[in-house]
Amino acid sequence: MKKLGLTLIAVGALWATNSFAGDDEKVARMWKSKCGSCHGADGKGETKQGKKMGIADMTTAAWQKEFTDDKIKETILKGLSREKNGKQQDMDPLEKELDAAQIDQLIKFARSLAKK
Repeated sequence: MKKLGLTLIAVGALWATNSFAGDDEKVARMWKSKCGSCHGADGKGETKQGKKMGIADMTTAAWQKEFTDDKIKETILKGLSREKNGKQQDMDPLEKELDAAQIDQLIKFARSLAKK
């Protein structure tokens, strides 16, 4: 009986790990489709469009400190249109495309980029 219990725990742990890995893959795909063309897969902004607009490197401690979760959320929802350092920066609003959970996942993903 003890062996069966340990086996069930191990199976449950593997299932949970695979479930979370699937969620991570979904968020990475969402990031790639919604954010990657400018911010890059790694958040450094070293894409053609990112360089053209002077996108900041999201992986730096300075960026992570300056941009609160609320500020990131507002930018995702409402978009952005500004000139910064002589470069036009535009980001389309995603409030009609993403739900609250997806936005929270993108924020967590952006935060995780600093840890890589």
